[in-house]
Amino acid sequence: MSQIVDAKVIVTAPGRNYVTLKLTTADGVVGWGDATLNGRELAVASYLRDHVCPLLIGRDAQRIEDTWQYLYKGAYWRRGPVTMTAIAAVDVALWDIKGKVAGMPVHQLLGGPARDGVLAYCHATGEDVPALLDDVAAHLEQGYLAIRAQASVPGVDKAYGVPARGEFYEPASSAVPEEGRWDTESYLRHAPEVMGAVRERFGFDFHLLHDVHHRLTPIEAARLGKDLEEHRMFWMEDPTPAEDQSAFRLIRQHTTTPVAVGEVFNSIWDCQQLISERLIDYVRTSVSHAGGITHLRRIFALAELHGVRTGCHGAGDLSPVSLSAALHVDLTVPNFGIQEYMGHTEQTAEVFHTGYTFAHGYLHPSDEPGLGVQVDEEAAARFPYEPRYLPVNRRRDGSMHDW
Repeated sequence: MSQIVDAKVIVTAPGRNYVTLKLTTADGVVGWGDATLNGRELAVASYLRDHVCPLLIGRDAQRIEDTWQYLYKGAYWRRGPVTMTAIAAVDVALWDIKGKVAGMPVHQLLGGPARDGVLAYCHATGEDVPALLDDVAAHLEQGYLAIRAQASVPGVDKAYGVPARGEFYEPASSAVPEEGRWDTESYLRHAPEVMGAVRERFGFDFHLLHDVHHRLTPIEAARLGKDLEEHRMFWMEDPTPAEDQSAFRLIRQHTTTPVAVGEVFNSIWDCQQLISERLIDYVRTSVSHAGGITHLRRIFALAELHGVRTGCHGAGDLSPVSLSAALHVDLTVPNFGIQEYMGHTEQTAEVFHTGYTFAHGYLHPSDEPGLGVQVDEEAAARFPYEPRYLPVNRRRDGSMHDW
């Protein structure tokens, strides 16, 4: 039987906080979904436990589309990160179940592979330019064909994307949000010099990416994009806050540097104008924050119509369940671009047992039935939830700025 008989929410912190949904059918098939929302994990856990899980008991696990519509349209209060992350967890868990029942990996249910592997980019960082260059060299030796480069900005403390003392980068690291200081002009001078140093030492035989992290106005982003053109960037990520989709039109008018955005989007409506007006080159929505595999495929299908490619968010704030689901989608969509691959801590690997692999610059999803991820609940119980918040950002004058 495919009837759902149990829905369980697991909150665990093996190196960082994750929320995982476990669905079980009457015949004992288990499906896993990622419900992690960085810094707001318990909001999604409560949404699932108190409002969604009771509605799933007795439903047919095979009716994925109907369940998606039921949870989206039936709630009246639509969209938003909490709602869409909860729906995503249910959707991914149902795809996992369907694959296991069919005896096929999820990518076969989505039409089969459209490529041999999934191009992945890593994160290279440094507290200064020499340290960054050493890290780039190390990742090139590991076989990466695409690298995101971030370096500390002189005079700016707690630089985004740069871990302290060489530790694994995890920005959500304290029970009270840490505060950093930001100076746009220093960054606009420094970033092109950093990318230039990378190209000067390593050349152009690999893809180079950079994350602005929503910190510029549209005209500032246009200036940066123009300054980066000579370095042939794969993309300039999140150049400006994306609530105003029309703002990207100004960036587009001034630079040919490709633009990527979307990791904070949670529905097709958040990027409809950006895609249909060709204001971006890559859409970075993630399977866990944009309604699951079912809704992510709708976003990517719209993007395909307008020549926009995919670039799924894949940082450590998404569990291996999410990364695995993304890889199954990546392997099948015709307009795939690239997949972020930050990796996870050794503690995370104790809880989440995965079947995907990385070799020679490419990720490969598991060929096991379903997603190819198993969760060790006993191990999860050894890592209790710890309150952790993302930082906040202030300008030099003390006023709030985008983080």
